[in-house]
Amino acid sequence: MLLGGTFIHWRAWNISPLGEIPRGITPRANVEQPVHVMQGMNDFGRIGYDGPCPPKGHGVHYYHFKVYILDRKLNLNPGASREELEKAIKGHVIQCGSLWGSTRENKGHG
Repeated sequence: MLLGGTFIHWRAWNISPLGEIPRGITPRANVEQPVHVMQGMNDFGRIGYDGPCPPKGHGVHYYHFKVYILDRKLNLNPGASREELEKAIKGHVIQCGSLWGSTRENKGHG
């Protein structure tokens, strides 16, 4: 269990240019439909996206989404690690953006 640190819910690269990422992307390393994307291992130990699930009793849970625009496609093996991805993007970031959000555990109230 990681407390107070960064937990990766989704690691993805070489996403086709688009206005928004569609729902339901298959949890495979190399996906062609509904959009091309390469996916790496998340901190749940799986390939693909796993959504928010704040730990019981955690209170407010914060999320930080980061997106990078690169000057080239990445030549990474499917299922690449965080360290491999960070090394591959070094020196190739044209622009980046981030979004912060928060949620708390669902206690069954309306």
